[in-house]
Amino acid sequence: MISMVRDRALSPVDLVKAHLQQIEARNPAVNAFVTVLADQALEEARACEAALVRGEPLGLLHGVPVTVKDSFDVAGLPTRSGSRFRTGHVAREDAAAVARLRSEGAIVLGKTNTPELLASYETDNFITGRTSNPWDPERTPGGSSGGEAAAIAACCSPGGIATDGGGSIRLPAHFCGIAGLKPTPGRIPATGHYPTLGHPAGLMTVAGPMARAAQDLRLLFSALAGYEPQDPFSSPVPLRPPVVEGLRIGVWEQFYAVPVAEEIRGAVRQAAAFLQQCGFPADEFRPQGLERAPNVWAFLFTDWPAAATRKFIEGRESEAHWTLLETLSTKPITAEQVMTNLAARDAMRASLLRQMRNVPVLLMPVAGIAAFRHRERKWDVGGKSIGLFQALMPAVLPNVLGLPAVTVPIGLSREGLPIGVQLVGRPYEDELLLELAVRLEELRGPFASAHSQNA
Repeated sequence: MISMVRDRALSPVDLVKAHLQQIEARNPAVNAFVTVLADQALEEARACEAALVRGEPLGLLHGVPVTVKDSFDVAGLPTRSGSRFRTGHVAREDAAAVARLRSEGAIVLGKTNTPELLASYETDNFITGRTSNPWDPERTPGGSSGGEAAAIAACCSPGGIATDGGGSIRLPAHFCGIAGLKPTPGRIPATGHYPTLGHPAGLMTVAGPMARAAQDLRLLFSALAGYEPQDPFSSPVPLRPPVVEGLRIGVWEQFYAVPVAEEIRGAVRQAAAFLQQCGFPADEFRPQGLERAPNVWAFLFTDWPAAATRKFIEGRESEAHWTLLETLSTKPITAEQVMTNLAARDAMRASLLRQMRNVPVLLMPVAGIAAFRHRERKWDVGGKSIGLFQALMPAVLPNVLGLPAVTVPIGLSREGLPIGVQLVGRPYEDELLLELAVRLEELRGPFASAHSQNA
């Protein structure tokens, strides 16, 4: 799209109109959008067209529409994060990530749906309602970036910005057959996000791009990455070319004894074969000492902040959506527990990075299951019954340890559902993961879209 706009083969106005037509056709069934900015997007597209005619310098994304998860501020619009407790809020300025997209010439098409306060792996709330998976409306697109993933998978948007605190980019990407990057904390600013991603939330939750192809993730990352002084986690790490010579891949087919569906294991093996074709040895890798990493994540991400959330909704609990209440822990928390879990997190991170000295990239499943039916919570996998927490253990590992990870779709299940894999890297080596993801996609070949499946 960018090349066609620059070559004057495609008008930004026609490009926006085509996406608005797709939204009109697909969104009633998918319900991915909170707000569609049709008039504003067309006005911005006309301005982009005029800039082309005048021969002005163009940004990386000039004239291309994008979408924004409804947890980022967009000036003049509410940032509800799926919650009625945010009624009356109006953003005064764009979030840092939104401002960077606009500065590169992107056109914001609209904002996409989330669960209440981003607290669930299902995207549903009392304001916009439930978002469905474009591949199968009886199934969820995942959460909390389910609206963004569904919009992109349904070809209503080419890509956009979302967040990931426990797989919230990578799980919806896996469920919806698209690509998603959870960057290293500090690479992409999260200023202007709600809930705030300062300390301690920013230890695990980051802003990152979603798109249908890893090549587009790389482009979006180039536009979004960079130091932001208002973000306490922001790191002044410049974009750098990846070093792939002598690279070895560690293949971790499942998280210890927690089973994964055989089709997902097969996708991991297929991805390993593709990487070997690229000249990267891919050998079995089973890191030691990470067995409790998901439990530490659950404490830091769910148990610790729960008291503040309960205080926030105090006296209005009946107005809270089930997606929030389902995960709202009531466990009493002590300062000693906080310090113990933070120390355990740091020790596991240091241990894994020692084990990754000669194996800089791990290839893993995103989850033990493909997209599940709405409100489903138990599955029989490999003869064992597992719940959502067990199924998502591979996804939360990069969050609790502060590592970058990228999801790429590899194949389809027997039920016709997408299956993705994730590549997990060392801190600040995001560019290496994106390079490998692009090469994976090249060997995989074209991937069927939800639009083509349901057209």
